[in-house]
Amino acid sequence: MSEQEKSRPSVPDGESSFLVTRQKKADEKGYVGYETIWEPFQKTAEYQTPKKP
Repeated sequence: MSEQEKSRPSVPDGESSFLVTRQKKADEKGYVGYETIWEPFQKTAEYQTPKKP
């Protein structure tokens, strides 16, 4: 039988409207993880104190 490869192929970044997924590097056991980066759904405005009457 043929031996399995020890490394995993590199995967391109996955992008959607509010999410980016990136592949992490393999650790010593060969586990490959993924990190997810969320972009904010809404913008926040700076607070301005109201004028006094």
